[in-house]
Amino acid sequence: GFFSENALKLRAGDKHCLVARSKCYLKLGDTENSLKDAEASLQNDKTFSKGLYQKAETLYIMGDFEFALVFYHRGYRLRPELQKFGLGIEKAQEAIINCIGSPSSVKLENKGDLCFISRQAESKKANQKLQIKPTKDQKRTRKQEPVRNPKTERELLGELYADKAYLEKMLKDEDLMESTTKQGTKVADLVLSGISYLDARREFWQQQKPIYARERERKLRQQRWSRDKTRKPAEVGRYIVKSMEDIQLLLAGDCPEESCRKAERLLKTIQGCSEDEVPNKSELIGNLHSCIGNAQLEMGRTEAALQSHKMDLEFARQSDLPDAVSRALDNIGRIYARIGKFQQAIDTWEEKIPMAKSSLEKSWLFHEIGRCYLELDKAEAAQNYGQKSLQASDEEGDVEWQLHATVLVAQAQVKLKDYWSAIVNFEKALEKAKLVHDEAAQGAVIAALDDVSKSFIEELDKRREEARVSSVRGKCHLDLGTP
Repeated sequence: GFFSENALKLRAGDKHCLVARSKCYLKLGDTENSLKDAEASLQNDKTFSKGLYQKAETLYIMGDFEFALVFYHRGYRLRPELQKFGLGIEKAQEAIINCIGSPSSVKLENKGDLCFISRQAESKKANQKLQIKPTKDQKRTRKQEPVRNPKTERELLGELYADKAYLEKMLKDEDLMESTTKQGTKVADLVLSGISYLDARREFWQQQKPIYARERERKLRQQRWSRDKTRKPAEVGRYIVKSMEDIQLLLAGDCPEESCRKAERLLKTIQGCSEDEVPNKSELIGNLHSCIGNAQLEMGRTEAALQSHKMDLEFARQSDLPDAVSRALDNIGRIYARIGKFQQAIDTWEEKIPMAKSSLEKSWLFHEIGRCYLELDKAEAAQNYGQKSLQASDEEGDVEWQLHATVLVAQAQVKLKDYWSAIVNFEKALEKAKLVHDEAAQGAVIAALDDVSKSFIEELDKRREEARVSSVRGKCHLDLGTP
């Protein structure tokens, strides 16, 4: 949100920044502002696909499934190659059927009221209060089947279940509940409002897609998968592509646990397929090990992540896939560096150097190797790799990597006591930091300059003192007539 705000200050009305801020609002549950920004992004360009998708997504979350469907269709007509619009159409249609039943079961009566418009207004109000008002029938059903079973609640809330459990645990801490925040809000009120929000979400999701429907759907899918032994490769391909997309989206959306579970399920499925059904089976298995490794790293399971990336490397080498080998070496090196095994990280990354395709990739790679050498107190090697990184970033014309590489070179020169060169390089780095408006980097470089300047002056004073002592000794020798 902070970056979107600043970007909009610099580029007022920029449609890409508006969409980014709309996404932030949506994650915060502020659907009203999310919709405003999505609509503003479409003001000058009605065909802006990201704006159309963001508007459709916001309307969907608000419960305006019919209007969401309109905008998913509009986006699909303009950009049929974008899978997300097709998926949006499917989920909006499903949500409408789950709410009102299938079209054949509904009898429309023309009573002259604007029920379609009023339903949209109602859902906005409902969203503001974060409550869904059930009908009499639904109330009766809920009384008969209250949501008390933790397993059912976990199904409905998904990733948010852990948050609800945590908030309910906090309620038991009486001292904490009596305390207030700096703004004067009672902690108990904050916790209770969080729980009521999650309860409202649970009810909304229960209406939108009841558990029994999900369970039935999952069983039917499993039956179809096991029954249909003669699946068409195109069908299997579409299923895999969709699943891989979901795995990446879950990881990008900060849900590593769910991403990992989905990847492990898909891995089992692919392992059970024949080469005819999945021609690139080994490549996919390696890719999934890579996805699992990335998710495990996000979850803090470092050792498991390392093993997953080593599996990816094994499959890549077996299938002779240079890009996959490069990817695996990249990830293995990162994990070694993170756990402080710097020599193993260097060995892994140095193997990857010939595989680096762009100057930008080389710049990053040389910088990381140089930083590992610096950690191992091998300043000469660190300086060499820093200069290689600088050369690669100059070729690319990338100021940010020029900044990182120059700082690395300067830090290596400080360790080598080449203070004057370090001062020159830190000053160059300061110019680069100003160019990219990186205030944190500017502060760090200024502090480093201050330290190295003091070291330089101390070194000069020391040399002057040594020269003076040497000169005095030489004079004494002459006066005493000593050879």
